This record gives sequence, C-alpha cells and structure tokens, in this order.
Amino acid sequence: MRINPSAWKEPRILLRGIMGALLAANLVAAVIAFKPFGGSADDLQREEAALNQQLTGLRDHVAKSKLLVAKLQNARKDTDRFMAKYVTDEHFGASTLGVELDRIATEAGVRQLPVTYGEQDIKGSDGMKMVSLTGGFEGNYASLAKFINLVDKSPRFLIIEGLQTTAPQQNGAALTVQMKVDTFVNGVEGAP
Repeated sequence: MRINPSAWKEPRILLRGIMGALLAANLVAAVIAFKPFGGSADDLQREEAALNQQLTGLRDHVAKSKLLVAKLQNARKDTDRFMAKYVTDEHFGASTLGVELDRIATEAGVRQLPVTYGEQDIKGSDGMKMVSLTGGFEGNYASLAKFINLVDKSPRFLIIEGLQTTAPQQNGAALTVQMKVDTFVNGVEGAP
C-alpha cells in the first residue's frame, strides 16, 4: 500500500511515524547500552581476569582474617591464664595480699607492723581494682633486703610502689621500712 504524500499531513499518520522512529531509536540505544549479545571475546577475557583477581584478593583477605582470629583467641587464652595465675578474686584480694606479705615476712625473718588497705577502681576496665597495702616492716638490713627480693619474686603480681627506710633506733640494729605494695583484683562475676 502506497501512502499519498498529502496523507503525511494528517496528524494521526504523522504521529504514528514519529512514534515508530522513536521506538526504533530506543531499540538501538538499548542494544548499545545492554550489549545483549555478550560482547567480544576480549571483553569476556578481561572480565574473567578482573573477576579472578578480585577472587584472589578476597581469598587473601579471608586467610588474613582467619589468622587474626587465631591470634586473638591465643591472646584471650594467654590473658585468661595470666588473670587466673596472678590476679585474685575481689572477695579475697586484701586478705590474699596480707597473707602473701605475712608469708614473705616470716620467710625473710622480718616483723610486720600494722598495715592499712586501700582499694581503687581502674578506669577503662570491667571490674578490675587495685588493692594497696601500706605498712611497716622491721628487721636487720639482710632480712629486709631478703624480704624486698622475695616480694619482687612473689608468685602473685605484687608491685612495690613506694619504699622508705628509717635509720636504726638507738636500742638496737633494727631498721624499719615503710612500703606501699599494690596488687590487682578482679571484681567481674565468673572471672578466672
């Protein structure tokens, strides 16, 4: 069927022609944009290489993450062992420190004078506290040196924060040492 040139002036036919041209332009644009035919062999090889490189990177990341997790688990176990060995439960902290210092004083041949205890929360920790014992110890130079050495080598985590000696009294050769000793206690329920 042949259309008469004067029929193009009719609005219906003109609109149908414009719509057909726009539809054809949309189809061409869609083919260019979406490449429905898969692209060339070189494009596919480049895409495969990029995906393989991405996969290798992700595998390396997973391996590093597994290694990090293993290190964190080991660190947690080491921390738990340290806490169980050196840090006392809060309920026994001051008495354990007193018993330990009494044992060391007896072993060194030093007389323990009256002591005072203090407790202080440690900022940034979950229930950890520092227990301090301040008191005097009396004995001769050799026994006090042995006492300080035994405190330093105690199986408990003891820190000598301060130490002050007093000259011997005129009635004998006894020296007096004022010490402040710190240890740590754990106030967390169910802690090792």
